Amino acid sequence: MTAPIDHIVFDIGKVLIHWDPTIPYQRIIPDADERRWFFENVCTHDWNMEQDRGREWPEAEAELIEKFPDHADNIRAFRQNWHEMVVPAYLDSVAVMESLIEQGRDVTMLTNFAADTFRHAREMYPFLNKPRGVTVSGEVRLIKPDIEIYQRHTQEFGLDPAKTLFIDDTAINVEGAKKAGWQAVQFTGIDTLRADLQRYGFSV
Repeated sequence: MTAPIDHIVFDIGKVLIHWDPTIPYQRIIPDADERRWFFENVCTHDWNMEQDRGREWPEAEAELIEKFPDHADNIRAFRQNWHEMVVPAYLDSVAVMESLIEQGRDVTMLTNFAADTFRHAREMYPFLNKPRGVTVSGEVRLIKPDIEIYQRHTQEFGLDPAKTLFIDDTAINVEGAKKAGWQAVQFTGIDTLRADLQRYGFSV
């Protein structure tokens, strides 16, 4: 630790709320092998990341339906059933974030998230409105771990990078924050999060 922390930045998916796109498809495509093939070849991780980068859903769906017309309904089902993919909230992590806010700490969020689904998430989970602000990849058309999104967040919210602590579940996003001059820890569970924050001098 090279500087005291003045700013705490939370990732959202798998830190504050769950994220598993297979959840509704256990109902939609009951056969496990077919479901695995669908996610490996049709609605892939890379395809979904482009929505996080700012691509609109109609364009994303049209691209896949052209390639896989027999799977059109299952492709459209991704956005239609998205709300099932982000359940539940991680209430222990949320309580930590809310405690920091109540203590008067400067808390913001930085997330890879499609713009429209993030608006939906805010309706589902009002605690996402409690931090001072948020940078959403789909809105700014930048994505973690690109250094530009960390720099934009710093500029937007007036953060001192050396005095900023980032909490993210993904190692490459943690490394991206460090390259931007932030301090950062990887979220692996609530006990580790509390221990990390205590190391930085926070009581949670």
